[in-house]
Amino acid sequence: MNKLAKLDRAYVWHPFTQMRDWVRREPIVITAGKGAVLWDVQGREYLDANASIWTNLHGHRHPHITGAIKRQLGKIAHSSALGFANEPASLLAERLVKAANRKTPRAKDAQQPLSKVFFSDDGSTAVEVALKLAYEVARRLGRTQKPRFLSLTGAYHGDTVGAVSVGHIDLFHKAYDSLLFKSDAVMAPYCYRCPFNRAKPDRADAREYRKCNWECVGKVERRVGAQRKKGNPYAAMVVEPLMQGAAGMIPQPEGWLRRVAEIVRADGAQLIADEVMTGFARTGQASASLFASHHEGVQPDFLCLAKGLTGGYLPMAATLTTQAVFDAFLGKYDEFKTFFHGHSYTGNQLGAAAAIASLDLLEKPENRRTRLQLEKTLREELKSLWSLPNVGDVRQVGLVAGIELVRDWRTREAFDVRERAGIRVCEAMARRGVLTRPIGSVLLLVPPYCTTLKQIQRMVAAMRESIQEVFGRREA
Repeated sequence: MNKLAKLDRAYVWHPFTQMRDWVRREPIVITAGKGAVLWDVQGREYLDANASIWTNLHGHRHPHITGAIKRQLGKIAHSSALGFANEPASLLAERLVKAANRKTPRAKDAQQPLSKVFFSDDGSTAVEVALKLAYEVARRLGRTQKPRFLSLTGAYHGDTVGAVSVGHIDLFHKAYDSLLFKSDAVMAPYCYRCPFNRAKPDRADAREYRKCNWECVGKVERRVGAQRKKGNPYAAMVVEPLMQGAAGMIPQPEGWLRRVAEIVRADGAQLIADEVMTGFARTGQASASLFASHHEGVQPDFLCLAKGLTGGYLPMAATLTTQAVFDAFLGKYDEFKTFFHGHSYTGNQLGAAAAIASLDLLEKPENRRTRLQLEKTLREELKSLWSLPNVGDVRQVGLVAGIELVRDWRTREAFDVRERAGIRVCEAMARRGVLTRPIGSVLLLVPPYCTTLKQIQRMVAAMRESIQEVFGRREA
């Protein structure tokens, strides 16, 4: 076994990893990357098919981002944001506000613009900031003295205590129940397994052939109304727009977000958009905006960003909000209306420099065209998976794809977790030089934007061959 692999096994505790299984085999030790390609310590080559856990937008060692970080290193790496400002964080805040308020065809003029940016470290902290702000604003403006939050079944919004409190995946969250504040869950629009979807299984994305009466939206409306009748209306609802990531890449049917936002706003509650995964064009180019919320003309009260913010180079997050929220924390020094929350690396200069460089790349017209072509190619290639009887649903939003494995597509029967269906397929893909990570029995493809069309074809081909290797070469 390689020396680095031995060191890893001896000392490193990996996230979301069953370490008992981990130490039974030699790990892949990544040592280098360029574009969409990674190399391990043995010199073997792999395609990064999940953009290094959905963070690496433009590929590894992109000269524009690398150059921006090097130039910033020539000035200063970090100084505190507690009592001091800095150049790149100020410039980045302006860029984010402009991007978040860009007019799109579906935008509604009545929605408040996002005008303030609070920087933190990662997706969990971005959501944590939004929860704390929404909580205190609800109290200070007299909406309720016991603020409560609503989120979706299967929700995952991070691992800090507040973010876990609005999550609803028992596997991740149940163990910490006594640490958490209580929040409410409402039905997610999971068309493939929706009990209200009367359509029989078909060989297409379940959103395309569903037969329902928007019962999922009705559930939200009734839950919001019931909470108001109790005399304690919701402070806010937290959603991942267009697609729930860790829930298993669950896409929302067109119109769901817009309808739910209207319900929340009519009640006077605020909307927290967790765009940690969905932001920065990951969900496609359906509008001129970089953010998933805007695809349906929805402007949230809080926009939580991380992962791709720096193009996958450095840990950094941002929570954007409105002037009204900001004003609720203004007062005389001795009134202590300050937002008492912060991080040592808030507004870090290196992260901000990388983020500005990433925005430069995202906004280039030629790069937009490339993403559109990549999205189209991915959609075409994924069609080849419908011939496999163990593929139940193939769902794509932009450059995110989730492929749900089942025992038989005609019955939608799920695999038992002990069968490790998704992991076994991903292990077979790794042997074919393609790296990704499953969510249970859902396989993921989340390619960097620099991925070539041939590399997309190779990713899907490796997945198809690996499914056949694991479950047998049968046709649907």
